[in-house]
Amino acid sequence: MDLSKITDVAVRQAIEALQAGDQKWYTFFTEHPMMTDDGNPVKFRSFFANALGKEIFLSIDRVENDGKNIYGNFKAGQWGTFPVFFKFHKNEKGKFERLDIGQDK
Repeated sequence: MDLSKITDVAVRQAIEALQAGDQKWYTFFTEHPMMTDDGNPVKFRSFFANALGKEIFLSIDRVENDGKNIYGNFKAGQWGTFPVFFKFHKNEKGKFERLDIGQDK
């Protein structure tokens, strides 16, 4: 899959780590990032302890917000395959302090 359309380098590298199921994924985030799943607060580390290495983007269909909002078809393990968004929020040091994910309409 071509990730070159993700223009924010840190987001692209984080998505590469996610796709590979690589623990490096966590290094792109602050120690305790905020996270929502379909608008509901979830614990980032607990969520990805179950998802990393099992859940992946099948396609990147759209990129917005200077490369920080990613939309595409996603394989979400036991939940099936459906369109999603990942919205990354950076702090002043360039680390992601928040991640909003959810089903795209």
